[in-house]
Amino acid sequence: MSLDFILKVAGIGLLVAILAMVLSEAGKKEQAQLLTIAGVVVVLTMVMQKIDELFTVVRTVFKLF
Repeated sequence: MSLDFILKVAGIGLLVAILAMVLSEAGKKEQAQLLTIAGVVVVLTMVMQKIDELFTVVRTVFKLF
């Protein structure tokens, strides 16, 4: 896992947290919650792609397929 990936995930998390706080302070708690859920989905998608790459490497190393 590269440092670039970790910084992307941290950046998305920081951005989502700041925007969610701004939205909740503005009285738009529903939009803040939707933004948080969308941020989690984006990060989970990125992590799933990395897990897929990991399984591909493991298959090629052990010549499973």
